[in-house]
Amino acid sequence: MNKTTLLLAMALALAGCAHVAPEQHPPARRDIAELPADIKLAREGWPDAQWWTAYRDPQLDALIKQALASAPTLDVAAAHIGSARSALSRSAADLGIDVDGYAGANRQRYSGTGLFPAPIGGAWFTAETLRLEARYNFDWWGKNRAQVAAAVGELNAGRAEYAEAERALAAAVAQSYFRLQGAWARLANNEQLAAAQAALVQDKAKRIAGGLANSDEQRAAEAELSQIRKQHAQLTADIGREREALRALTGADSGTLAGLTARTLGSAAHALPSRLGMELLARRPDLQAARWKLEASLSRIDAAKAAFYPDVNLTGSIGLDTIKLEDLLQSASRTLYLGPTLTLPLFDSRRLDAQLDGARTGRNERIAEYNQAVVDAVREVAQDGVQLQGIERQITEQAAATGTTRAQLASAQARLAHGLADRAATLTAQLALLKQQDADLYLQQVQLLAEVALTNALGGGYREEAPTATASK
Repeated sequence: MNKTTLLLAMALALAGCAHVAPEQHPPARRDIAELPADIKLAREGWPDAQWWTAYRDPQLDALIKQALASAPTLDVAAAHIGSARSALSRSAADLGIDVDGYAGANRQRYSGTGLFPAPIGGAWFTAETLRLEARYNFDWWGKNRAQVAAAVGELNAGRAEYAEAERALAAAVAQSYFRLQGAWARLANNEQLAAAQAALVQDKAKRIAGGLANSDEQRAAEAELSQIRKQHAQLTADIGREREALRALTGADSGTLAGLTARTLGSAAHALPSRLGMELLARRPDLQAARWKLEASLSRIDAAKAAFYPDVNLTGSIGLDTIKLEDLLQSASRTLYLGPTLTLPLFDSRRLDAQLDGARTGRNERIAEYNQAVVDAVREVAQDGVQLQGIERQITEQAAATGTTRAQLASAQARLAHGLADRAATLTAQLALLKQQDADLYLQQVQLLAEVALTNALGGGYREEAPTATASK
């Protein structure tokens, strides 16, 4: 075949290819919006990778460590990574040279009245074959490479989703632990409150017996005591619920959490960046997962487009073939085959158009999901930042209220010591202080939960690992 004939054959091949339909107005990715300028917290920055260690609580550290090591929720994400890695291996196997070996033997009687006359016709023959086959796909249009790139994107998305599962799990464990500690602290305060209220009820009974008070005051004090005991029952139930939540989150057995004890909790230094830009994309695993899924969908479009062009393969084989076993290894038994294959999608345009349209539709879905994830990320950070900012202001005002109530108790105790007030006034002031302390403890718990929510919204200290680039990594 001369050069002119070869060029003519290639021109005819390209002319016979199916037509790639152009795309009209593909959707665009959304940019990261800026955080509202009026949200300011303690300091600027980003969470560390193990952000929970800032609370200096060995119990919390141990719970999160156990959860990340054995929680059932991570098994699902790990299984997704395994499936993506298998898909990548399958796609990568289509690249390069495929080599197969074949060995076979058969015994056959040829018809005496058939195509072959005697001595072949009517005789038995045994054929032995040894063959080595090789096939090579040139992948001129990049179809196989695009399929590998799509599989790589899915694998990287799976790794990011695993990090997202770890981030969400650590935040859930921390929030459940803080609710448990908050309930313990409020329960201890509630017991003091119940004791003081019971003393006030007894004081009212004594005053009624002495004709110094009426029964309505005692009934009001008893009703308040019932409310305090009701809160005690609710806090006890909350403690049981959070224990079960921690047990489920950490995958622990019934005795693992028995050693948990009440601890005094302190707020960690939380942070919020002054601006949200592209850095947020790299620090949130869910956004990274959405980005990799989008990249995979773009590669599938490339693969679908490449299917419109001719597919050229080269197949060759060498081997030995004989009808006599003793002649199998002789040079005369050698066989050699070399054959190029050209496949033209002449009458397959409808199927190829449908494949390309499906790939483009999948890409549009991934872009929509990515854009929604970006909007949700900025919204979560903004809302959590505003909430934490508001809690900080409430804590400031609550501290002032608690200080005033404590001063009132000190004044009542001083007046009681000088005989200027009765015990009921002191008990009332003590009850007021205990109620303010309950509000303090509640706000402290809410602040811790809001800090964890903000940390989680900022990415939980996630740093993307080096993404997988080839099937060998």
